[in-house]
Amino acid sequence: MKLYILLMSCVLFWSGNFVIARFIHDDISPIELVFFRWFGTLVALSPLLFIHRKKIFTSIKNHFLIMMTFSLLGISGYNSFVYLGLQTTTATNALLINSSMPIMIIFLAAIILKQKISFMQMIGIGLSTLGVIFLVLQGDFTQIGSMSFNVGDIWIIIAGLSWALYSVLMKFKPKDLHALEFLTAVVFLGSIVLLGIYLFSGYGFSSGVAVVSNNYWVIIYMVIFPSILSYIFWHKGIHEIGADKTGQFTHLMPIFGSILAFVFLNETLELFHFMGMVLIGFGIYLSLFLKKKTIKKIQ
Repeated sequence: MKLYILLMSCVLFWSGNFVIARFIHDDISPIELVFFRWFGTLVALSPLLFIHRKKIFTSIKNHFLIMMTFSLLGISGYNSFVYLGLQTTTATNALLINSSMPIMIIFLAAIILKQKISFMQMIGIGLSTLGVIFLVLQGDFTQIGSMSFNVGDIWIIIAGLSWALYSVLMKFKPKDLHALEFLTAVVFLGSIVLLGIYLFSGYGFSSGVAVVSNNYWVIIYMVIFPSILSYIFWHKGIHEIGADKTGQFTHLMPIFGSILAFVFLNETLELFHFMGMVLIGFGIYLSLFLKKKTIKKIQ
């Protein structure tokens, strides 16, 4: 039960990240936001990087290809794609696209790891996905026909694929690093990539100081919660129950997003919110707790 609480906290922090990123999208560019988020995370993890520098850099040297892949997919790539998408996509479209991430994980796991899944898990995935769709369409499925997709939606799709592949490839994470050491290593590599993108995009030191000073509360939140804590909780979930089951918790983001909007943006909670929550919760229950013929899971 403790693990499930950690995974729910992980998704709650990520939901806050989405809400904040959308809220300030006119004040800070996606490149600036993703760079200062992860540069700030690297600064926070720098004591660990210094203390275990020999172990971390030896692992990077010995497993450079897979470690760089993790940093590109999970640090510099995924987050850049999300922030780019949130510049233009609607909340409804973003949540619908996000709800497909567990399916992406299962699909990639089946291809890469020959992962099999029980029939009960498929039922659970279907119900929780239906709950997300019901929630974001406000209980009116006739809205599906009037939805349109733009370039922001494409970025969110790419982000989902990037994170799904990152989660599945955790099977090949170097065993010589524990969770915080691994996170420090991929943040270090990802920050180098993001620094190059930041400078190539024309941003400099003086503009960076202004951005950080004006949005320091955003950077602090993103460093502590959706970056360090959420990544640790997510990796723990993948290690203990597999990427396919851990991925189901992303279905909670529309629920948490609705609650956060109610608390911080004065938006109302309607009946369809609670009906969607019931479908999502029951789907997760079937996927995680009511196990019948689970043939194999990702360790």
